[in-house]
Amino acid sequence: MMGLTVLAVDDVPAALEELVRMLKDAPEVDEVAGAADPITALKMIQSGQFGAVFLDISMPGLDGLELASLLRKLSDPPAIVFVTAHQEHAVAAFGIGAVDYLLKPLRAERLADTLARVNRHAEPAPKLDAMAALPVEAAGRTHYIRRSDVVFVEAQGDYVRLYTKNGSHLVRMPISRLQEYWESAGFLRVHRGFLLSLGSVRELRSDSAGGLLAHTAAGDVPVSRRHSRELRERLLQAAQRGELDGRP
Repeated sequence: MMGLTVLAVDDVPAALEELVRMLKDAPEVDEVAGAADPITALKMIQSGQFGAVFLDISMPGLDGLELASLLRKLSDPPAIVFVTAHQEHAVAAFGIGAVDYLLKPLRAERLADTLARVNRHAEPAPKLDAMAALPVEAAGRTHYIRRSDVVFVEAQGDYVRLYTKNGSHLVRMPISRLQEYWESAGFLRVHRGFLLSLGSVRELRSDSAGGLLAHTAAGDVPVSRRHSRELRERLLQAAQRGELDGRP
């Protein structure tokens, strides 16, 4: 089987040289090219065939996340792998569709695992369930919150807080991005600041001012007037399918 043709992108010369060297040493890779800035990388990708692109994130002009977003729009985009010293961009990276997220300094065994993922990514497979779980960083550790455990989501600036029956978790991501990926999995935007799991609604209530609240095991969620009709219709459909949390 033919090996991969890979493009490495990093604006730091020493880091780019090391990444290119490690990729060349990998048996899964046939050819490696390097680019010292995102604009050069984009031109190379548009004029050549690369099976994978290994990207730094913090680069001047156009950062790695922005470049990856552009690459997603290609008719046959390469697999994207981020190689960075920063942990905090992982959620955004996987949201863009990255195959893997590597932290510097890069280890050969970790790179081998990633190249195996890239090869699997190139094989025909059912479409992945985008963002079915989100990584959460806490006290130097990473754990994963499954979408199926989330009752509702609250926007908090550039972050969202995920509410489950057992607590809440803060993730760096705009609520609009999460809505894009979770709407097809039974979540509905019921308020500018809230995304609600329809299956978690136990009942609808009125607040003291006559507003609508969706009662869940993790608390009450405000529903704006413009979303109330759609929520009622969607809840009726879910109830008819037996998909609601009917416990009082």
